[in-house]
Amino acid sequence: MSTSESASERAYAAIREGILNGTHKPDTMLGEAGLAAELGVSRTPVRAALARLQDEGWITVYPKRGALVRGMSEKVVTDLADARLILEGTGVQRATPQRRQALAERLAGDIDRQKQALADGDLRQFVELTNAFHRSFVEAGDNLVMLELHDRLADRQRFLLFSFGDTLLGRSDAIIAEHEELVARMRGDDGSAFVEVLRHHLGQTYGYDLRRLCP
Repeated sequence: MSTSESASERAYAAIREGILNGTHKPDTMLGEAGLAAELGVSRTPVRAALARLQDEGWITVYPKRGALVRGMSEKVVTDLADARLILEGTGVQRATPQRRQALAERLAGDIDRQKQALADGDLRQFVELTNAFHRSFVEAGDNLVMLELHDRLADRQRFLLFSFGDTLLGRSDAIIAEHEELVARMRGDDGSAFVEVLRHHLGQTYGYDLRRLCP
């Protein structure tokens, strides 16, 4: 990899991370010069990084003005919630009783770490733990294509959760209780009840009624 390619990759990774974690908020205009100074690179790799991020749908580039960070439309948010309900619910329903029990035992410990992250006010850690927690539901189904699809949604999920930062911290007790109920339903080996709890949990997180979905 050449020096310019390396600088472009570093610029891309840094700007993308700033978008996902909420440092660069939706509707914020990013300037090439400011980003270049912040990252310690020239404007050329920043320009290449912004073009790549535009292709991925994270920003809109306006020549000579900068790049506008895009938010997520209501349609995209509801589609994301729908997709997660289907993938995670189906994963748990298709898991063997043995896999469900083993996963329930492991996730009980993960919830303790979530509680600690919330107690510390560490939103970043809580978001990462939450994403890993929900990914485990898809893993349980032992379907690599479903897991790949879920992983492709991970960045959108991180972006959304960081944008809900204050809301997440404000309803932290409810989130933990919902996570504990999800684990309890797995431990009880009741796939249908798990899906209903998941439907409620995602509906509360995203602010939408997901009752119309039947994974």
